[in-house]
Amino acid sequence: MNPEGVVNVRVFLTDEVYKNKESHSTQNVPDRMNHKILISDDHSMIRKGLKLYLQLNLGHTDVAETSSCNELMMALKQETYTHLIVDIILSDGSSLEVIPAIRRLYPDLNIMVFSMQPPEVYGEALKQYGIQNYLSKSSGEDEILSMLEHFLHNDVQLGNEVGKFYKKNPFTALSPRELEVLHYLLKGIGTKEVSDLLNVKMNTISTLKTRIFEKTDSTNIKELIELATLYNVNY
Repeated sequence: MNPEGVVNVRVFLTDEVYKNKESHSTQNVPDRMNHKILISDDHSMIRKGLKLYLQLNLGHTDVAETSSCNELMMALKQETYTHLIVDIILSDGSSLEVIPAIRRLYPDLNIMVFSMQPPEVYGEALKQYGIQNYLSKSSGEDEILSMLEHFLHNDVQLGNEVGKFYKKNPFTALSPRELEVLHYLLKGIGTKEVSDLLNVKMNTISTLKTRIFEKTDSTNIKELIELATLYNVNY
């Protein structure tokens, strides 16, 4: 049984890997040398798997890892990266909390969100921050690898699942800020603590909470959690 969020990426240590590596060895060398990639995911297996694939198959040797929002922001402050591959749920919160600051502080950084969260919900919300590359971890291996290659060549290519069930999923109506609050509500965290965590006034959190209930047609936290489970919105 695969743990939640474990990606389908597998590094095949066979002759094919080395054939692929050799076939790409003379292509786009300057691009690969200039790429500095940061992977931010709370699952070690995801980070290690992606890093190995990028190194062995695509020839990208400058790859770093972080597991939390705090580590992510520190890494970006200390080094200049060209590409960021980030999950929605990190060990200390949601990356939605730091993405606005990342876009403001590092406008040239290419960002791909790689997550188990429903792409029809989060992929749409992230477009508001100019992030067009959203890849679901539940995608097939070929799609994952193809999207990674396109992303690292700075080609915008939306995952096939984005918007596929747009009209059916009640969470697609939520704004990025409402999705931030939703993450904590689903964890059973109260209004005051959410206010402290997000550094937002309590009445603002209360308003956002009311909007979430209205948009999802939920009357209480229990119903909201059941709905989130039904639509695979993880927390």
